[in-house]
Amino acid sequence: MINQDTIVALATPSGAGAIAVVRLSGTDAITIVDSCFQSIKSQKTLSVQKTHTIHLGHIIDEGRTIDEVLVSVFKNPNSYTGEDVVEVSCHGSNYIQQEIIQLFVRKGGRMATAGEFTLRAFLNAKLDLSQAEAVADLISSDNEASHQIAMQQMRGGFSSEIAKLREELLNFASLIELELDFAEEDVEFADRTQFKDLIERIRFVLKRLIDSFAVGNVIKNGIPVAIVGEPNVGKSTLLNALLNEERAIVSDIAGTTRDTIEDEISIGGIGFRFIDTAGIRETKDVVESIGIKKTFEKIDQAQVVIYLFDASDFKTTSTTFKVEIEKIKNKYPQKPLVIIANKVDKVSEEEKTALKSDILNLTLLSAKSGSGVYGLKNLLLSFVNTGALRNNDTIVTNSRHYDSLLKAFEEIDKVQQGLDSGLSGDLLAIDIRQALYHFGEITGEITNDDLLGNIFANFCIGK
Repeated sequence: MINQDTIVALATPSGAGAIAVVRLSGTDAITIVDSCFQSIKSQKTLSVQKTHTIHLGHIIDEGRTIDEVLVSVFKNPNSYTGEDVVEVSCHGSNYIQQEIIQLFVRKGGRMATAGEFTLRAFLNAKLDLSQAEAVADLISSDNEASHQIAMQQMRGGFSSEIAKLREELLNFASLIELELDFAEEDVEFADRTQFKDLIERIRFVLKRLIDSFAVGNVIKNGIPVAIVGEPNVGKSTLLNALLNEERAIVSDIAGTTRDTIEDEISIGGIGFRFIDTAGIRETKDVVESIGIKKTFEKIDQAQVVIYLFDASDFKTTSTTFKVEIEKIKNKYPQKPLVIIANKVDKVSEEEKTALKSDILNLTLLSAKSGSGVYGLKNLLLSFVNTGALRNNDTIVTNSRHYDSLLKAFEEIDKVQQGLDSGLSGDLLAIDIRQALYHFGEITGEITNDDLLGNIFANFCIGK
């Protein structure tokens, strides 16, 4: 899959800006830029300059100066891709960007495909596959937690754990394979007691990594929180208070929200995606009925459910309210349910006390004034297990890795069962090979063109 041609792409976002960076990688990267770069301070060509140096000059096309630029030179193998890499920092005009890119293409470059720079880094062994995938996660990270996980994975935290397990298993696999060559002598090169200890340790590590996906996946994609309740209890006002902006229309008219409204904020470095839903009630309005149906669909998708009711109207609606709460609890027993009494600024202290004694784990809040919103954010944050983040433990966020870990765990289970039942070495070897295969899938030691195509197609061009 390694192409020897030189690729060119804009490495910064498209559009006008203060500066833009055009990146080249390949055997002719330095030669192509050299052919149209005129240094201001040096008469030397870029090809004789030291690696990791920056040069001020002009990009010139047949005597016409396109722009004054800074050219950064990175010579192989000490570059991102492992090839010769040149980055041209120019002014951020769309016209200048395209003129420079088209000039480099005319000089022998080829427009890069999505993720091709990182693909070359992988193919040239500068990154393993899990580290390469972490590059895309790092670019898309929009909160502290997802950034921290991507950085840890890009530095090789996850792949080093997998590589260590694979190496130890491979050593024992080699000894068992050796036993097969001496089957007639009936000898054992692999100590079965040590092998059992290793398999138990691998099972423990795999189980920890698999369990971490539950946390990692929601941190990466944001934790969906559905705000539900009867009409006109302040759901849209609460959404606005959480986001600190007028995102949803607020009205005294019941049933104003006919469709779901979603937005995301970061709380304590964790992304939360709040979903304001249509009020739940019996209605003959066709449009409102569709909105209520969508409400229950959003509860299905949510990780956390907030049920809101009007504290000032509790006496007249308590029966209906308690029925709805029981419905949600029975249908979604595993989902955290936050019950909130809103509009507490309209009730007395005695009524607040009565509410808290009547409803277990009740949160009192006034979305209109903002009172209690900070406490609600802390409560939501407590539902997320961030201990692993604080301890810098490896957290799995990639569904492809998760799938390979599950398959590896299944094979390791078979190996353990085989050891316990005294299975012969040739049968043990089959399951060990399969486990090694799934470990290799994660880091890219076992791969194919289709898999690489699917992974790098999700990258941006220029990375």
